[in-house]
Amino acid sequence: MERAFKVLTRLTHENVDRLDWKILAAAMEDLEGGFQVFYPHRHVRKVSIFGSARTPADEPIYKMAVDFAQRMTQLGFMVITGAGDGIMAAGNRGAGREQSFGLNIRLPFEQGSNPYIAGDEKLMSFKYFFTRKLFFLRESDAIALFPGGFGTLDEAFESLTLLQTGKYGPAPVVLINEPGSDYWNSLDQHIREHLLREGLVSPADPDIYKITDDLDVACGIISQFYRVYHSSRYVGKTLVMRLTSELSDGAVAALNEEFSDILVTGEIVKSAALPAEKLDETHHLPRLCLVFNQRDTARLMQMIDQINRLGALAPGSEHPEWK
Repeated sequence: MERAFKVLTRLTHENVDRLDWKILAAAMEDLEGGFQVFYPHRHVRKVSIFGSARTPADEPIYKMAVDFAQRMTQLGFMVITGAGDGIMAAGNRGAGREQSFGLNIRLPFEQGSNPYIAGDEKLMSFKYFFTRKLFFLRESDAIALFPGGFGTLDEAFESLTLLQTGKYGPAPVVLINEPGSDYWNSLDQHIREHLLREGLVSPADPDIYKITDDLDVACGIISQFYRVYHSSRYVGKTLVMRLTSELSDGAVAALNEEFSDILVTGEIVKSAALPAEKLDETHHLPRLCLVFNQRDTARLMQMIDQINRLGALAPGSEHPEWK
């Protein structure tokens, strides 16, 4: 809070004109609204659903999006969409009003909200795309992408960029095709044949997303990601990974053998909550600590997959969506 006040105070003494203040005020209003809406639901995991606003309700992919959102709420997740038509409406429709958020954007042309979220207290209207995108990613614990146009591809690549660079997640990203469609597979082929072959991404980077046309698989990818892995944070240069159950010494040894390449120094070690985490609401959870190189995020996500395979499901953890 003190830091924010200092920034605002400094701005009053700098060369900032009226338009700059308008931008700052509008951005802060966007942030204020988002903070207020999401705060009561901060302990529930959420999945952001992206896809075309133009998809008709009688299309199979629309029905898949409805079904996917419904299944995710049955798993205990809430659903975030852009509040528009098409796949966004399908997401809100499947999740139901009580389990939905809508992040609308004010545009020069009419951008109404779909009837499944319109009028709800969890519907927000943002002035700026950047503040809207911030909340899509800040509040989501998983991302599901259905086919769409430029906007969907923008959301896909921004999500992957932020995940790759460690500015988002770690979290699962699932690209969902209609059966028989190669929409996402053709994009994956381009990434592998051009970006990967020409050395523009790392060999493991395509592993930060999964492609499927099976909703059982899609939902399983997301729920499995939080089977043992809970969340993570940094304490200084140490990455602290919170788990729902403690790994065996043998499992930790296996992780050290397989993932030593992502360590700057030392080893992956088991730990209780660090002193800096004494006020953390997850202080009771077992932890793994490592000095991660903060570069190989795809490898880190591979390690999380391995943790979820090696670890035992903790008693009472039937609801991994609770965080």
